[in-house]
Amino acid sequence: MLALGQERDLLFYDQRGGGRSRTEDSTPVTWPDHVDDLDRLVRELSLKPLSIVAYSWGALLALLYTAAAFDGTALVRPARLVLIDPAPSTSAYRREFEEEFARRQTSEPIRSMREELQASGLRERDRDEYRQRAFELSVAGYFADPERARDLTPFRVIAKVQQSVWDSLGEYDIAQNLRAVDCPVLVIHGEQDPIPLASSERVARALGAQLVVLADCGHVPYVERPEDLFTAVGRFLAATTQARSG
Repeated sequence: MLALGQERDLLFYDQRGGGRSRTEDSTPVTWPDHVDDLDRLVRELSLKPLSIVAYSWGALLALLYTAAAFDGTALVRPARLVLIDPAPSTSAYRREFEEEFARRQTSEPIRSMREELQASGLRERDRDEYRQRAFELSVAGYFADPERARDLTPFRVIAKVQQSVWDSLGEYDIAQNLRAVDCPVLVIHGEQDPIPLASSERVARALGAQLVVLADCGHVPYVERPEDLFTAVGRFLAATTQARSG
């Protein structure tokens, strides 16, 4: 997302349970914890007007935060939102995503690449490179072209934290909570994302948002279609900045 920093100040933070915000506390992390953390960040840094550009799970978190903010709570209301390949908007769409991702991970192209890695002897020659290639194969199903996983910066997901957050959501449908939201929203979705396009369409309808679908793109548009992604985001931010100042 640093491409957006050429013209704007950006603020990133490590969410609770991950990155440099990891903790030895065994208390489960829940979605309200994440909403509260975001609220504290917004208030501590006086982020007004508040613009949120969010990706994947972060986009679902942005929706959870925004729904609460426009529902009469004391949260700061976002002035605008950009939601990039948001995580499934309902528990039913999440199950569809999990099934599709599992199918892709066992598809012939990825299976062949996995067999090639095992036969390569790389594990014995260069353990770090082997780990990198194993990581790429673990996320290849997110891409329209699984070979593009080679271009993704490695990251770690803390499985325990991830699971506790999803457990806290239960049987959810975020679109039902978005009716009161009143701010400009852009939703971007890769056409070959394993997360169903219908999930983002549902969110866009609920918000009256602009929806941009990127062709030949899976769940990682900043790798697969960066020019199209950042052109769409840049135009939206420029247009909504003018609207706010006009």
